[in-house]
Amino acid sequence: MMIQLQNNKLSVAVSEKGAELQSLQLNNVEYLWQADAAFWGKHSPVLFPIIGELKDGKYIFDNKEYKLSRHGFARDKVFEVTVPSQTQAIFSLKSDESTLALYPFRFAFNVIYSIDDTSLFCTYQVINTGNDNIYFSAGGHPAFKVPLNDYLQYTDYSLWFNNDDVLNRYLLHQGLTGDNTEKIVLDNKTLQLKPSLFYGDAIVLKHIDSDQIKLFSAKDEHGLNFNFKGFPYFGIWAAKDAPFVCLEPWCGIADNISHNHQLTTKEGINTLAAGETWERTWSVELF
Repeated sequence: MMIQLQNNKLSVAVSEKGAELQSLQLNNVEYLWQADAAFWGKHSPVLFPIIGELKDGKYIFDNKEYKLSRHGFARDKVFEVTVPSQTQAIFSLKSDESTLALYPFRFAFNVIYSIDDTSLFCTYQVINTGNDNIYFSAGGHPAFKVPLNDYLQYTDYSLWFNNDDVLNRYLLHQGLTGDNTEKIVLDNKTLQLKPSLFYGDAIVLKHIDSDQIKLFSAKDEHGLNFNFKGFPYFGIWAAKDAPFVCLEPWCGIADNISHNHQLTTKEGINTLAAGETWERTWSVELF
């Protein structure tokens, strides 16, 4: 089932499966990647309760070993939906026997979408419904069309970072982070998009100063401002030679190649006490 949100400018569609965005249009212009399986058959996966790869595909908690696939199970689950208005929808996933077998914590995970004027807001809300601490990561993986104008080229577009002149990229090793980095020097805070940026996998960033990235082209009136305050990690990715770019706000990160599998000491892991609620919001303003 598809949930529609709409105002006089924006039109948004979200699937119950994975609480995944399917369409994001401003004045009938589509901004979201439309999941061409020849490149990558997804639009905007929700990442929970882990982000990226686990070392050897497993983690250890309370002396017991568990297996979780890349980015966790939320993106494959059907969420319950509440639609309070034409401009807001709440997608809810609660722990059950199937999740407890993979992830031994009781939780409610809500993904809340709302629109206002030309902006879409996406809030991740984790509630600890158990009696002990829970450990988790959460984040987004939205993919945006590039070019937005079919007459332009991928390389006509750039990313502008509001508070960075140099990016310190952490190189991935079969999906795991390491200690090797490379510097990407920006031109007036701007990175020109080109397919080769992603031939070695995602650009993985830790604790950058920026909390806004602008996707734009001097040749196109259309673009977007992506805001992600409160997300300490960020990924930028595209499949090989694909006409999209993912802007990925993360509260969590893939395992380090030297990690010891212990969930409680995993880099970027969030801890939430019994009865407590955790919340983060990213937003995208279209123009």
